[in-house]
Amino acid sequence: MSMSGKVYVVGNFKGGVGKTKVVTMLAYQSAVTKNKKTLVVDLDPQGNATSVLARTGNITSIDKSITEGFKHENLVDQVTNIIDNLDLIPANTAFRNLSKILIEKYPDDENAQVFYLRELLEPLKEHYDAIYIDVPPTISDYSDTAMLAADYCIIVLQTQELSLDGASTYIAYMQYLADTYDSNLNVLGLIPMMLRKGGRVDEEILQQAKEKYGNNVLNTVINYQERLKVYDVEGISMKYNVNGKLDMWDKKAHQVFENVLAELEEHEQYFESLGIN
Repeated sequence: MSMSGKVYVVGNFKGGVGKTKVVTMLAYQSAVTKNKKTLVVDLDPQGNATSVLARTGNITSIDKSITEGFKHENLVDQVTNIIDNLDLIPANTAFRNLSKILIEKYPDDENAQVFYLRELLEPLKEHYDAIYIDVPPTISDYSDTAMLAADYCIIVLQTQELSLDGASTYIAYMQYLADTYDSNLNVLGLIPMMLRKGGRVDEEILQQAKEKYGNNVLNTVINYQERLKVYDVEGISMKYNVNGKLDMWDKKAHQVFENVLAELEEHEQYFESLGIN
């Protein structure tokens, strides 16, 4: 059966809002609880998603990279398996030269530069149900190529003033890119991340976001959880105790992202029903 996986870029133009956390957790849920063939493409030279997923799969050294894929015009050879159903195209620091790589490939063709990732992902779409892209939080070649390769944008909205601004800028820029390059790109949803549950500012920002973006804002709110911090250090896991029951804190952490995924799927079905994407 030939698949055509959907491509999701997760973003916000403010750093430190939990983008990588959302990419890695959603991809893990997609692979483990939904049994979907899932790929994470790490476009961030800092490689945080790569580190977390390497720990998740107990992989000590990775010899593949997105940089090699871009240089040799082939991402298929750079796929690294993490666990069942979950693969990664890893980042490395050499990828900070992305602009240079693109200009050397296509010196006089800006269109070819911005659509290069989209081209490289084409052959991979047949093998995956879902492809998640993690990008640095900047307006740059990284965000341009990722947005133009994606079917949908998922926006991480941390409940603080600057993150709402970051989200607005992100959506405005996404629309500008879609118009400029005649690309079909939609916001699949804004995921609220609360730093402090019940904090007054947090609640106010969430309210503002809902007034501005309506049903695009998910009902599921990701609250701060110690267990999610642990996953950064040890990799993502689901531990079962002697009775075969899932560890309570793991269950809580994964449940939230399962809910997020379910809501995003509803949004996607709605878009599909309108014949968009």
